[in-house]
Amino acid sequence: MTSRLAFAAICIALLVTSECARFKRQNDEDETEEKSVEELCENRPPDEYFRLTTDGDCRDVVRCDKADGNIGTRLAGVRCPTGLAFDIERQTCDWKTNVKNCRQVEKPRKVLPNLKTDEPICPDGKLSCGNGECINKDLFCNDTPDCKDGSDENSCSVETDPNRAPDCDQSQCQLPDCFCSADGTRIPGSIEPNQVPQMITLTFNGAINIDNIDLYEEIFNGQRQNPNGCQIKGTFFMNHKYTNYSAVQDLHRRGHEIAVFSLTHRDDPKYWTSGSYDDWLAEMAGGRLIIERFANISDGSIIGVRAPYLRVGGNKQFEMMADQFFVYDASITASLSRVPIWPYTLYFRMPHKCNGNAQNCPSKSHPVWEIVMNELDRRDDPSFDESLPGCHMVDSCSNIQSGDQFGRLLRHNFNRHFNSNRAPLGLHFTASWLKSKKEYKEELIKFIEEMLDRNDVYFVTNLQVRYIIFILFFQHNLTVISVIGDPMDAEPH
Repeated sequence: MTSRLAFAAICIALLVTSECARFKRQNDEDETEEKSVEELCENRPPDEYFRLTTDGDCRDVVRCDKADGNIGTRLAGVRCPTGLAFDIERQTCDWKTNVKNCRQVEKPRKVLPNLKTDEPICPDGKLSCGNGECINKDLFCNDTPDCKDGSDENSCSVETDPNRAPDCDQSQCQLPDCFCSADGTRIPGSIEPNQVPQMITLTFNGAINIDNIDLYEEIFNGQRQNPNGCQIKGTFFMNHKYTNYSAVQDLHRRGHEIAVFSLTHRDDPKYWTSGSYDDWLAEMAGGRLIIERFANISDGSIIGVRAPYLRVGGNKQFEMMADQFFVYDASITASLSRVPIWPYTLYFRMPHKCNGNAQNCPSKSHPVWEIVMNELDRRDDPSFDESLPGCHMVDSCSNIQSGDQFGRLLRHNFNRHFNSNRAPLGLHFTASWLKSKKEYKEELIKFIEEMLDRNDVYFVTNLQVRYIIFILFFQHNLTVISVIGDPMDAEPH
């Protein structure tokens, strides 16, 4: 008789039909009757993988495939490569030591509230829980389960939170305190693109120490100047571990922006996604205190945050930021699109989708700016190559294998921004990637010098981007060349 384990292996290796499920029940007469394919797939998303058994080496999963014709629903099997295991919660293969849910058959299923019904179920001001219980609307998504089934905390995304921030209302959102647009592509002040300088931000993530100080000194050598005569500047999102604070102090003294990348940089994405208010307070506000103390930065200029692994912490992160007077976050990515997104405030709903399967974007209203990370177009030849997903960090553009490819990526994405709405072009790096090949660093420097030969391109910090947005609002006909300088100066230069 075919054993259950052997049969499961056969079914995973093939596309399993309902015939296979019936065969299993016939050959396992002495065992408890197994579920049919239809029962397994009932109310299950077609792109969700699950296990048929927890026996084995944690590599095998299946998903429901609704085939065409008369075949009906069947199971499509996937096996992770040797040495890897399938993470049920993250729905991906990973190193086996990183997968902690091999005894878990499927993703946990949460009870959802009844928010969309043909007829109202509850009185005005109340909404229905999954079990039909009615509670006040403002109790939904407050991080405290108020429904007996806990469903009030299970539908809290940007799209589904009943208390989410409203859509952009420009009559209620005006600079300098607030800026929004319906799709995120409108230029602040409604200025024509040819009157806006193209801003480029160079940002670096991680510790600042002997491994990368020479790289930063070579890029920002004091000889490369924007068209107004001010030196080009960068933004450094730094974490505490392995950082040389005398180098941080020197970068700040030279006018570069220092921002926070966390205190511990804990190697657990779920820690950041589901972090509590106190977790974010300790990581970011605590990190800032250490930077200010050890690098002797006392001018209050550390007001930016970037989440490790770009794992945004939802409303808790932004509540902490507002309470601790952090002005902006630079962790949310916007998917590659024809027209890039300008920075916006989170008083109103995000003007683009929350990018990423496990991302936890803020759904409620917060008095915080988002310096959005527009994804880069990685194609070598956009006029010929088929469409590819964008990449948010330059070093995540996995197709870059040479300096020539890197140079083409830089110039193509500059043209994308410059020839559309001139939203700031963000080039985000880890120093180790730039140092991995000498040609990468040389190509970046070549690009910077090429851009500085123009009179309408500026390399600025994230703080300066926000400052220039205010200028665009206050003086519609301003020639920005004369005002781009250190935003902390009493008078711009």
